[in-house]
Formats: sequence, structure tokens, C-alpha cells
Amino acid sequence: MTGFERIRAALEGRWPDRRPVLLHNFRSAAREAGLTMRQFRESPAKAARAFIDATERYGLDGVLIDFDTATLAGALGVGLDFPEDEPALVVRPRILRLEAVRDLPPPDLAADPRIAVWVETCRLVKAHFGPAVFVRGNCDQAPFSLAGMMRSPADWLMDLVEGGEGPFRLLDYCADACLAFLRLVAASGVDMLSNGDSPAGPSMISQAMYRTFALPYERALAAASHELGLPYLLHICGDASLILPDMASTGADALELDSLTPTRAARDACGDRLTLFGNIDPAGVLRNGPPERVADAVDGLLDVFRDSPRLVVNAGCALTPDTPPAHIRRLIERARNAALRGV
Repeated sequence: MTGFERIRAALEGRWPDRRPVLLHNFRSAAREAGLTMRQFRESPAKAARAFIDATERYGLDGVLIDFDTATLAGALGVGLDFPEDEPALVVRPRILRLEAVRDLPPPDLAADPRIAVWVETCRLVKAHFGPAVFVRGNCDQAPFSLAGMMRSPADWLMDLVEGGEGPFRLLDYCADACLAFLRLVAASGVDMLSNGDSPAGPSMISQAMYRTFALPYERALAAASHELGLPYLLHICGDASLILPDMASTGADALELDSLTPTRAARDACGDRLTLFGNIDPAGVLRNGPPERVADAVDGLLDVFRDSPRLVVNAGCALTPDTPPAHIRRLIERARNAALRGV
């Protein structure tokens, strides 16, 4: 099987010939390529080469194209800072009053140069690998998270408490931008689409708020991806145990969860329909090691999924740039050599 075929099998509930591995590794890929984050985010050719080299160096089955959590917000006019060797970050909201949503121009993502870099990187990576490697095009933040950047997290939470139609107008505006980004990335030729929505998790808002303000929009993203002919993944950091049944109801084909969500809870939520991407601790395990601790973490994950093909071994979130290559190799080796019950 090729890497593409392994991940497709996991997404379809079929046993691959070995456990597939896809890593959220844009920062470590840039570091290993000798690029600063500024160089990485400003050149699609350099970013694509970093992803390609990392994928081939480690023999990964798939590659996740990602840059930061602020590109989509920046395209909508949110103020960003661009550190030399850190991902871009939000420093200034777009609107100071919720009523100002009415005056915002329609999202025009195709005109944004950083969006163009993101999409072109997806195209270059997929063109290089063709059907051999599975390419997941991340599409930055889902509407709830994006709305928090448009307003500032504190003001956004106050908006939700105060209620009314204002929050939904902002969410609708953000959803238009998210859907436009999905379409642009899909057109690049990738094999899967995904979004992150971590501020919608239980560490930030209640389950009731999640169901009201985040879940309907996550469902819309999953449906749009399927209309584009691609599977869809939803990522939420933190301990998402409380909302796992809701996440499973979005229509997503896969969930990406970090190590704070108990693996058994993730397995139960996935059932026989969803595939888990994760959920090894990227810092406490993959960065800090030692290698045998990495191996033990992979063994624990595989044990929970021993009767299910619906697993793509991954870190639960982005690898740190200083993740030791020996730890990455240990993860891959352990996953590859594991016996598969269904084969």
C-alpha cells in the first residue's frame, strides 16, 4: 500500500497493511529545512520543499499543510504580528463593536497574498507526491474561533453572554470566509480538508454554548467539504471529552484530539464511523522523550485501537520546532511494526 492508500483505508474503516502516520509538523519541518518561520510563510516554494523533505526523510504516509492559526484572520483585516521565527499571531481585533459587522466588506480571500502562499504550497506538495502520499490541507480556523479573533477573545465571550442576533451575524460572516478558504484549498488538489476550533472546546465555553454557537457552523464546514468531494477533519485542543458526542455529530470523517482527551473516550466517540488522528503529546512526550517514552505512548494508543482500523497515528497538536528527529523516528518505527488484528 502507498501512504495515500493507508490513510484512505483508515478513513473508510478498512484495515491498512500497517498503521499510517501523519504528523502536524510544519514548525519542525521548517526548522529541519533551515528556514525561519518568516522564510517559510513567505515562499510557497520553500514551504513546499520543507514539507516534501520532511515527508520523504521520515517516510510519512501523509502530510499536513499548515502555517499558523492567524492567516485567515489576517485576510479579514485582523491585526497580526509576524515574528522572525514564530508563527504569525493576532495582536489587534478587526472590530471594536459587534454592530460593526454590518459594515465589513465581503471576504475576498483570493486577493490576500498569505492565503495565496498557503494554497500554492498545497498545490506544489500534492503535485510532487501525486497518488503516493496523502495530503491534508488545513484551512485554518473554524467560524467560532475566527470570530474570537475578529473581536478579541474576551469581548467575544461577553458577546455570547449578552446574546441577541449580533453573535450570529459575526459567525455568519466568518463562515463565509471559512467556506471560501475550503473551496480555494480544495481546488489545489489536496485529499482532505480540516479546520481547528479549539476556543470552542470545554476549557473555554460551556457545552450549551458550544452547541449553540460552534456546532452548527462546524456541521456546515463538514457538509461543504463533502460537497467538494473531500473528507473532513475537525480539530479541538484540550480535554474535549464533554463534547465528543457533539463533535461526532458534525458529519466530519475524522477528529483530531490532543493528549488531554483520554484515548479511550476518543475511541468510544469515533466508534465505527469516525477516524482518530492523534493523540500523542507533542511536548511532554515527543519533544521531551526519551525515545522509550515515545514508544510507550504509541503502544498505549495502539492498544486502545487494537480492534479498529480507524486510526492515523499523529501528535495531538503541532510538534515543537525542536522535536528531536530520533523521537520522530521512534514514533514511526513503533507504529509501523505494530501487529494489526484485522490483517
